Amino acid sequence: MALPDEISQAIGIQGMGNAASVLSRPAEEFGNDASLEAAWAVKASEHADVYFNIVCSVSPRLLRLTPHDEEIYTLFRKQFPDLTVQLLTEDLIKNEEAKKEWREFCNTFEGKVEDFSFATLLRLDSGDEYSQSNTVVVPRVQFYAIELARNREGHNDQLKDKFKPQPRTKAR
Repeated sequence: MALPDEISQAIGIQGMGNAASVLSRPAEEFGNDASLEAAWAVKASEHADVYFNIVCSVSPRLLRLTPHDEEIYTLFRKQFPDLTVQLLTEDLIKNEEAKKEWREFCNTFEGKVEDFSFATLLRLDSGDEYSQSNTVVVPRVQFYAIELARNREGHNDQLKDKFKPQPRTKAR
């Protein structure tokens, strides 16, 4: 997989801007457009970088991720009361039964949470940084639910001591 800097260099600022403007459109409208896939990868990677820098900088328990945090967290814990968010596996959140349950959960927030279904990178192990082996793609509201639980339940607290925020590189 290309790195975000490589992708941004390949498609340029104008290409990124054009692609970003259509990323929120329904996926059915697009085929396998490489420039849109590249723009998605850049946007998802940038989101992950920003979020990880934030949880490494401040107390995660103080973070608000959306105007709907309370509703997302409450429904998440109601529908998934026993899900241990500290350490997940891809199979645990993406097996056929889990996909059905998560789809129902996520669709609750359609029209309420901006970009609720936008593909977002999630760390599987809350105690580690984003890496190829520790990252899975999930819908945005699933990311919010899991990260809200991690923040409120103290699973992200150790990140501030373990990792330091990294300066972001500008897209060229």
